[in-house]
Amino acid sequence: VLFMPALCRKMGVPYCIVKGKARLGRVVRRKTASCLAFTTVNPEDRSQLNKIVESVKTNFNERADEIRKHWGGGIMGNKSQARVAKLEKAKAKELAQKMAV
Repeated sequence: VLFMPALCRKMGVPYCIVKGKARLGRVVRRKTASCLAFTTVNPEDRSQLNKIVESVKTNFNERADEIRKHWGGGIMGNKSQARVAKLEKAKAKELAQKMAV
């Protein structure tokens, strides 16, 4: 099991995230679709597909790090801060005992 955008970024394949599986389903004339991959394109549709691919690359592939959510901003909660302080205090105490010996 693999997250598709991560695999697409790794392999250099253009991808985009579409709001709602029903929108993808309309492309393949189904009720819903979870993902979609084009294998062949008619020659008359190739120019439209190239425009879509370019916009997808600029909006998703090249902005992956910017789009990715950053949780918490590096600020720990009270419990985490207390746990870290406790560990640091224990390490300082252990170091002081080693220095005294």
